[in-house]
Amino acid sequence: MPRLAVFPKAFMHALCKDGTMKVAEWIELASALDVQGLEWYAGFLEMSDTKNWSLFRQMVEDKGRTIPMMCCSPDFTHPDKSFRDAEVAKQKNWIDMTYTLGGKYCRVLSGQRRPELTIKEGIELAASCIETCLPYASDRGITLIIENHYKDDFWTYPEFAQQMDVFCQLVEAVKHPNFGVNYDPSNAFLAGDDPLELLKKVSKRVVTMHASDRYLKYGTLEDLRKEEGGAAGYAKRLSHGEIGKGLNDYDAIFTELKSVGFDGWVSIEDGVDGMEQLERSVAFVNKKIRQYWP
Repeated sequence: MPRLAVFPKAFMHALCKDGTMKVAEWIELASALDVQGLEWYAGFLEMSDTKNWSLFRQMVEDKGRTIPMMCCSPDFTHPDKSFRDAEVAKQKNWIDMTYTLGGKYCRVLSGQRRPELTIKEGIELAASCIETCLPYASDRGITLIIENHYKDDFWTYPEFAQQMDVFCQLVEAVKHPNFGVNYDPSNAFLAGDDPLELLKKVSKRVVTMHASDRYLKYGTLEDLRKEEGGAAGYAKRLSHGEIGKGLNDYDAIFTELKSVGFDGWVSIEDGVDGMEQLERSVAFVNKKIRQYWP
């Protein structure tokens, strides 16, 4: 049966930029929810001190929870090899971080969609860097998970492998038992793609999932695909919302995942409108998990 984690979507600025929330406060809030895990983020300000890594693990485990997943953003599509080598070194540090925290899954990305980059070049660069990191991860029992992502907050360009066809090519290019997909259905809308179509193409490689939801503030999905699919900057038509009340069909999503034997972690990215909203999203996803994995 899949297990449920939460990610501090609503508190990223407080935890990563201005320090107005401490990690201990997030652990306290998250541990009050009906979840088994807390997805971590490499950019929490307090993670810069390596002594905190084991301390935070103990704090989470004292609450009867675990830290299963690490969210980080390597940029592997830069044309300069020295830049890519530095990103590989960062990724290895994040793998060490994941290992110390007791996690089993560490995110990778492709990198930025730089205008001068061809699809072939970008896939080759990203695949090569991921493959360089895989033995290091494997030795520590860590699986690298690539997300159909939109854009890191601090990047100039969107994700190179944002669109479904490019993402699938990259997933196919890397074959390793310690490599899989972190599926995010909402990000597919931002790419102008159908999240269920994407899922069916990669479902056998999915090992973790981000659960979130989006709703249209105005217009139609067709308008979104025509005008804003894959554009730089979050699509203005789309907004985060409570899980189960947006565009995603969680019955169809979980039906497909159940059919391929998925039993990994599902991490909720929600709560932008408060902890009460996050509680309702947790309740919704828990209900669906019990429905499809009784």
